[in-house]
Amino acid sequence: MSSLQNESAAKIFVLEDDLWYSQFLSYHLSTNPDHQVEVFNSVEEFLGRLTEAPTIITLDYHLPSVTGEEVLQQILQKSPKSYIIVISGQEDIRKAVSLMKMGAYDYIVKNEETKDRLWSIVEKIKHNKSLQQELEVLRSEVKQKYTLGSELVGSSEPIKKVFQLVEKAAANNINVTITGETGTGKELIAKAIHQNSRRAKMPFVAVNIAALPSELLESELFGHEKGAFTGATARRVGKFEEANGGTLFLDEIGEMSFNLQSKLLRVLQEREVTPVGSNKSIPVEVRIVTATHRNLMDEVKKGNFREDLFYRLLGVQVHLPPLRERGHDIILIANKVLKDFCKQNDMEDKTLTAEAQKKLLSHPFPGNVRELKAVVELAAVLSESKAVTDSDIQLQSLAPTSSSEEKTLDEYIHETVQRYLDKYNYNVVYVADKLKVGKSTIYRMIQKGAVLIPEQKRY
Repeated sequence: MSSLQNESAAKIFVLEDDLWYSQFLSYHLSTNPDHQVEVFNSVEEFLGRLTEAPTIITLDYHLPSVTGEEVLQQILQKSPKSYIIVISGQEDIRKAVSLMKMGAYDYIVKNEETKDRLWSIVEKIKHNKSLQQELEVLRSEVKQKYTLGSELVGSSEPIKKVFQLVEKAAANNINVTITGETGTGKELIAKAIHQNSRRAKMPFVAVNIAALPSELLESELFGHEKGAFTGATARRVGKFEEANGGTLFLDEIGEMSFNLQSKLLRVLQEREVTPVGSNKSIPVEVRIVTATHRNLMDEVKKGNFREDLFYRLLGVQVHLPPLRERGHDIILIANKVLKDFCKQNDMEDKTLTAEAQKKLLSHPFPGNVRELKAVVELAAVLSESKAVTDSDIQLQSLAPTSSSEEKTLDEYIHETVQRYLDKYNYNVVYVADKLKVGKSTIYRMIQKGAVLIPEQKRY
């Protein structure tokens, strides 16, 4: 949140015709060195400076030449984002309510408690303003993250067609089906559609159908009542209710059981869900985006997927091409991944050498973008200079070996750590620093036997 301003900072205008009291307020507010306080005894001079948009204004209600209401109206017109605190010599509840309805932030009376009350209100305003700024930054970051052309990188013809379909899908509420191999970025496309649609301010809820047992999936989607089954100790809201008004992303929809497909079809037709253990239906209004690596039409022909549900979900069809068909997009994506990784990990900027790029382009990337991201991030860690070379690009364990044996990501990481330990005389602290990982992580690998180190060499 480096773009946020100091929460303690504030520009404060004091409009007060009583010279002594204006000095009293100025002195008190200026005890915080981050406050920039300016005092005005003239209404004309004060109104002429409102273009500076002060954070906070203290307004004396009883001015000699104009009413407090008139000045308040002009402030609201010329500096609508300023917080206005009205200070009056008389306690008048009706007047306070009226002024706050007009747009004043608060109303306080001149007495022995004024100083403390004013300080408390100013601190509250600064805190609220800081929270608003933080929320605006977060919204901007989320919007930027999923804006077409920021995360969805590429200039190849296949991906350009995807961009066109995504833009069309985002412009309306039609259902969307996203297909493509594992790792091509189906959820990223779903989020981009949501964030660029009219539903952007409403929830985006993702459910991985393949990750949940079929007996739990119904409760996950539709919710359940207390006592609906063993372990249901309280009512639970389902994902359809969570996503109400927004987008529900059903990933790996092809893995859903035939029985649950029937219930999902009913929800889509009736636009209402019935939680497990309940006889009451709850209206829901959601946009459905589905994704699968399977050919659903083939699954329909095999009898594994309902034909009526297939057509109900179909909508706009977005097919994500595998990375091996996207040509130079591999380098564009790799450069972005490298830049983002260095920024997120406070590392100096790095670039791919021509040899490194050539090595990436020669690889088929069966894991698609997900695999490319893992390869580039590891290369950034292994690189010992600003240039990521072809020797930093580790591809062999991400593809089948000559014996067709596949390795897990953990095995790949353990091999890298073992290689560095062997190279640097088993100095765990030094290797941890080189790989930018905690030394405790390496010690856990040693304890589990995932990496080997001679007893006499343990530091």
